[in-house]
Amino acid sequence: MRWLQFKIKTTTEAEDLLISELYDAGYEGAQIEDHIQLTPLEKEQMFVDILPETGEDDGTALVSVFVELKDGEDAVALKKEHTNAIRSVIDAAREYGIDLGDGSISVTETEDLDWINNWKNFFHQFTIDDLLVIPSWEEVQPEDRDKMILHIDPGTAFGTGMHETTQLCIRQLRKYINKETKLLDVGTGSGILGILSLMYGAASVTGTDLDPCAVPAVADNLAKNGVDAGKFHLIIGNIIDDPAVQEEAGGDYDIAVANILANVLVPLTPEIPKHLKPGGIFITSGIIEGKETEVADAMRAAGFTVIDTTAQGEWRCVVGRLG
Repeated sequence: MRWLQFKIKTTTEAEDLLISELYDAGYEGAQIEDHIQLTPLEKEQMFVDILPETGEDDGTALVSVFVELKDGEDAVALKKEHTNAIRSVIDAAREYGIDLGDGSISVTETEDLDWINNWKNFFHQFTIDDLLVIPSWEEVQPEDRDKMILHIDPGTAFGTGMHETTQLCIRQLRKYINKETKLLDVGTGSGILGILSLMYGAASVTGTDLDPCAVPAVADNLAKNGVDAGKFHLIIGNIIDDPAVQEEAGGDYDIAVANILANVLVPLTPEIPKHLKPGGIFITSGIIEGKETEVADAMRAAGFTVIDTTAQGEWRCVVGRLG
């Protein structure tokens, strides 16, 4: 599909008002570009691998809306029609007395393919200790050929391993995995932690996730990395409160890992002992600084001994041993 992007130069003060007025005029799915720093709560709620580079806040903002350009439509006429309509929205919004700034409108044409290829502009290979994470459009350099290599491309739903929380989990998994390890990965997403565990020698992985999109994502990443799909069992559903998921997941795991969020880890933790062997390890991450105590307290209440807490940036990883 082809799209017309109408980008409005405005101020951060006027973002919410302008988006509301655009929505009322029939423009949905607005995109905001500004330089406002994210709060810790916003970072936790976003929980994505590649956070935006915000720069210094100068009070300016760009608000974009998109209009589909269908086959046979006159692009010039459509640009003129919607530019005039958006100009009317801006003029009406000025009546509220809020500084809308420049208010100029620029129009560009884009395609779905551009959204996909835009990843290539800022996602490049990187290392986590001696692990190389590399996208399909880049080549392994000679000096990196002795590293373990994880092939993965960024997607719209799940992560790539770039996020600090994922890296914290990877480092902890490497401490405990052996050739007999049976791993439970709660909130598996793209399957990175489970796939790496198999690459590090684990015997089997069971992953759970709420999002059915995890099924093709995990399958694709298993194939890219030449990992035996028969060793990775994926269950869609909520292990916290779904008896069918709990039963299918079963027990006798050596390690459970959950890279989610603190407010999910706390209610999840009492369920994990039902699936672990005595002495089993529970690795938790996705914990913003300041919330690690809540997770540690939940672990202790569920019968775990907290054995390690590690940090990277503003994120924390809490590890417990059952019993």
